[in-house]
Amino acid sequence: MKKVSIIDVAKEAGVSVSTVSLVLRQKGKISEATITKVQAAIQQLGYVHNVAAANLRASTSNLIGLILCDFSDSYAIKVMASIVMSLEKQGFMVFLGQPQDNRDGLERCLLSFHQQGVAGVIYLTSDTRHGALPAPLRQCALPLVVVSQTLIDEACNLVMRDNRQAAALATRYLLERGHRNIGYIGGEADCLLRLQRLQGFRASLQQHGIVLKEEASPACSEDTFAASQATRQLLEKNNTFTALLCHSPTALIGAISGIHQVGRTLGKDLFLTQQVALMGFEDMLHVNLTSPSLSYVSSASEETGRQAAELIISQVKTPNLPAQRILLSGELVVRESA
Repeated sequence: MKKVSIIDVAKEAGVSVSTVSLVLRQKGKISEATITKVQAAIQQLGYVHNVAAANLRASTSNLIGLILCDFSDSYAIKVMASIVMSLEKQGFMVFLGQPQDNRDGLERCLLSFHQQGVAGVIYLTSDTRHGALPAPLRQCALPLVVVSQTLIDEACNLVMRDNRQAAALATRYLLERGHRNIGYIGGEADCLLRLQRLQGFRASLQQHGIVLKEEASPACSEDTFAASQATRQLLEKNNTFTALLCHSPTALIGAISGIHQVGRTLGKDLFLTQQVALMGFEDMLHVNLTSPSLSYVSSASEETGRQAAELIISQVKTPNLPAQRILLSGELVVRESA
């Protein structure tokens, strides 16, 4: 069977080859009637547009390299899904790389991107302990957008959530509900995400004349047992705590166990002294499966992905744009636990 060419499509539609090319590339000012005729001819003849070949001829690419370091991080997975959806809507495709957590793996990933002819790179990192970009990314010649949960030291295109704002928002809500003894559970001591949230937590308390005591914000390893122990020890030492902010979904689940271990219950009724209000920072997939349902500040994962996609497209289409930093605010979702 003869392979259908763009010339065949042009003849079938009664237009020029250049017009068909513009329709395929979604360029130029083409009338809706002409677009409909060309699309009908493509459908009738079964023409398949070779995007890779067209990009090669035009020295352009519709491929975006996406580096995802941690497939176990729920926030990163949700951001990735939003990035892919947003890019596909704009006619771009994603080339996914998952390097090992070392320089050699990252260098191989970037080399593969170059060989595949990607137009730009999105680096989606879950590292909350280091504020610097890995050296291979600092040396990357391609347009680069970084999506991070914490602030990056280098001047780069960055999309991240505003951790201070998220903690301040949650704390203000609890203060407005009448809580004055509020603790913060979880996060390891060297976690930048924890440190940034504590800044927002502390600032909101200070605005109400409350000084955050060190023992009110115990750090612990990222597992439910450690969070449960930290919660239990905090409440046993001081039974006046009526609300807790939880660093992560793991910390939140552990905190529920710790609250029950000291004979108290989960809830937002300040006048029932055995109750402890609980808030998290993630829009967890299983948030509606608990009883009572959990209050939280959303991570804005969908908007983060959309902004990252828009930013890399603008960098690809208009090289040498100044670096941008986009901070996204979370949204307070009030349910039954606070």
